[in-house]
Amino acid sequence: MKKVLSSLMLCAAFGASAHQDTEQPKNIIMIVGDGMGPAYTAAYRYFKDNPDTQAVEQTVFDRILVGRSTTYPAKVSGIVTDSAASGTALATGYKSYNGAIGVDVNETPVKSVMHYAKTLGKSTGLVVTSQINHATPASYVAHAKSRRMYNEIADQYFDIKIDGKHAVDVMLGGGWQYFIRDDRDLTKEFQQAGYQYIDSYSDLNTINNNQVLGLFADKGLPWALDDTNRHRLKAMTVAAIDRLDNNDNGFFMLIEGSQIDWGGHANDVAAAMTEMDDLAVTVEWLEGYVANNPDTLVVMTADHSTGGFTIGANGEYAWRPQLIHSMKASPEAISKAQAKLEKLDTQAINAQLGFELTKQEIVLLLPAHKTTRDGSDRKAKRALATALKTIISARTNTGWTTSGHTGVDVPVFAFGRQQSLFAGQIDNTDIAKKIFTLLGKK
Repeated sequence: MKKVLSSLMLCAAFGASAHQDTEQPKNIIMIVGDGMGPAYTAAYRYFKDNPDTQAVEQTVFDRILVGRSTTYPAKVSGIVTDSAASGTALATGYKSYNGAIGVDVNETPVKSVMHYAKTLGKSTGLVVTSQINHATPASYVAHAKSRRMYNEIADQYFDIKIDGKHAVDVMLGGGWQYFIRDDRDLTKEFQQAGYQYIDSYSDLNTINNNQVLGLFADKGLPWALDDTNRHRLKAMTVAAIDRLDNNDNGFFMLIEGSQIDWGGHANDVAAAMTEMDDLAVTVEWLEGYVANNPDTLVVMTADHSTGGFTIGANGEYAWRPQLIHSMKASPEAISKAQAKLEKLDTQAINAQLGFELTKQEIVLLLPAHKTTRDGSDRKAKRALATALKTIISARTNTGWTTSGHTGVDVPVFAFGRQQSLFAGQIDNTDIAKKIFTLLGKK
């Protein structure tokens, strides 16, 4: 039996890669689905399933799965990691403490794969749906003893030079608050240094410079459910690669589906699944890119899992994600609009949810609406959104065990040149170490 299982695992891990060449990739694309533990990719399969067929169709996550990874941080922080420690592990190959950005346990700066790629003359880029100086992207660019040092981290995006050049050529995501400040306007400094600066999605089609800073929100981008483009990660990725592809030496790129994690923290299954969809269509586009550029490697994993998300809850053997497809706004956006009203507008809520609330569900919302209207603190203002998310979780039979992270192993995906290097059971630091090797570092 063990031999049979081993054979099956090998087949699943290596698949079509058995005849793959062993040359080093010219381009390396690292993708992080922040918070995307194994339940998320399984849930996405059922969320996207065609109800008119008997089969449950595979998704892109099924096609490119090669293994799984441990995520624990340095022992000083225990077993459950945060995004900073895990981001540092994925970027540098070093275990560090929770909160560390590009530094080891002694707070000593350590070089990232992005920095090393820059020394080889490759172009570099990052595309995220959070602010671009958030924990994961920051781990590839900056060095800070705390992930909360947002302004200092933003400054390093301009100040750090690799062989006299800025560390990142193309940066797309959110972050006006940290890059346009009273004490320093980094957007102007980047423009003076020759970068093109854009601040709306429509400007993605106007990029004519190989060095670009694009900021599209004060902090993170709006939820995919609420954004003007529900597939904004794909749009930014396409625009970024169009610029990075102009370097004969190739490129290294980080892509992060940042807000899968935020959906998990909020116990918001609707937000989580639409963020997963944004990531999925991005990876599907990259499959086509790699087919036309076979000298490219794509590696994807999660930094950790978030929320203790379960497909099914309360002893019932069922999960019903179909109603999420009808939603036109996030619980957060719905509650924000309702908080301005003297009386709860259930008709408007039904229209935005895409399904009709029951009398019992409306009764659940009424005290939450009162708390939202009367409360001045942040927690009180979230009361209605929390009530709506509770209703959606109940309707879909979704379970959550925490609003934080969990310590489960996470999936690893890869396709393109040298994909088989990432197969099997590995540690998050191994991903950086293998990328360093592929970049030629001894």
